Amino acid sequence: MCDSRPYLGYLLRVPSDVFLIRHAAAVGASQDLRDGHRHLSMHGREQARALGDRLRWHDCEPTHIWTSPLVRAVQTAELVAIGLHATCAIETMPGLAPDESPQAILAALEQLPHDALIMVFGHQPTISRIGGLLTRNDNFAAIGNAEAVRIHRDRVRWRFAWDAEAPTPNG
Repeated sequence: MCDSRPYLGYLLRVPSDVFLIRHAAAVGASQDLRDGHRHLSMHGREQARALGDRLRWHDCEPTHIWTSPLVRAVQTAELVAIGLHATCAIETMPGLAPDESPQAILAALEQLPHDALIMVFGHQPTISRIGGLLTRNDNFAAIGNAEAVRIHRDRVRWRFAWDAEAPTPNG
């Protein structure tokens, strides 16, 4: 059965496990390189690979991977998926772009089966706003670059930074 949680006057029915991941470090914007085209720096590529390798050992076998359409998020999703040996497709979701409202993503999550395990790659502040809505926490802590937050039902199960030895429980 679906997990039901009250949300702004209606019941939110989303998969029981949602991973929120902020993109890894990217090169800076310039006149020649606009924000949407910023790609991962070499350090960011290292971060994304390391995060994927670490997540592989923590029950992270996604059935769905969604990412912002911006280059740095797509590249992060691809490198993490490689580290996980993920076999599902990576789908771009315009609602995950910076400063988008999280409502479209919540509506899309509600369309997934309850047993789906979804990884969502995005940007600040949108990715943390999604976390706040899923956990009903107005003070949801910002997600750092190349950090994963696992939300199980409506609670943060753990946070895992790309360079951490192990997840931080109840992050």
